[in-house]
Amino acid sequence: MELQTFIIDTLSRALAYGTPLLLGTLGEIYCERSGVLNLGVEGMMILGAFAGFVTTYATGNPFLGVLAAAIVGGSASMIHAFFSITIKTNIQVVSGLAITFFGLGLTGVLGRGWEGKPLDASLPIIGSPFLESIPVLGPIFSGQSVLVYISIGLALILWFILFKTSWGISIRSAGEDPEAADALGVNTSLVRYLCVLTGGVLAGIGGAYLSIDYRPSWTQGMTVGMGWIVIALTIFSFWNPLAALIGSYLFGSLFYLSFKLQPYLAPELLMIMPYLTTILALVLLNCSKTFRRRLGVPAALGLPYNREEK
Repeated sequence: MELQTFIIDTLSRALAYGTPLLLGTLGEIYCERSGVLNLGVEGMMILGAFAGFVTTYATGNPFLGVLAAAIVGGSASMIHAFFSITIKTNIQVVSGLAITFFGLGLTGVLGRGWEGKPLDASLPIIGSPFLESIPVLGPIFSGQSVLVYISIGLALILWFILFKTSWGISIRSAGEDPEAADALGVNTSLVRYLCVLTGGVLAGIGGAYLSIDYRPSWTQGMTVGMGWIVIALTIFSFWNPLAALIGSYLFGSLFYLSFKLQPYLAPELLMIMPYLTTILALVLLNCSKTFRRRLGVPAALGLPYNREEK
């Protein structure tokens, strides 16, 4: 019985911790599938976390907090989209990193007066006697935030759109062969803008989940490298929203276990894990073209498309 309780607790916490990772990864999958590499996820998440907390604290309405986070995250993503798609500069890595550093710096300055303030409002918790009565699954899913269920639904919807609809074909075409997509009448720039915007909105909401639900407070740098983990998860899920479900919750369970096993595991390993996984992911992205194709990397990822040059 103790082993069953341990497994249930681990999976339950994996759902909770994996939710912001899942939201960020879903957005980054769409962004990269359209051909735009965004390393600004960490900055968008921390901006969303701050905007969500401040708005919820000021209004008492967590839904307005989530909305504010989505707007802020989406707005930050549009800066990246402007340089990557409109200006067509070949500096997507630099642009993304700039947004991350900007987000961390700005929230570090503005957030000083908000640390330590309690947050009374939170998003609804889903639970029912019927759900709790289901063996094993009931205790795992019962009592989770509504955003946990929304993120799972989003993963299914975004998978269906990406692989089963004409919209998904346009998105994947923009990331694989934008010239061919353009010739077939696909507005490549618009597709990429919408996908980058989707990534920013979901990253912002993921940050809001952290500050409103998971840890209802504001702490400087509270995303603790989650944006970098998102970059790695996007690659390790092979740009598939359903695989992102598994990867996000797997990492969530490992994060929980790392604290449970602290007497046997150095905490420094946990601190460097986001950066190690990101370095590994970026190394994979920069391997030979043959290996990239086998991995499933979108052929035009990180490459600006200039219609006038074709």
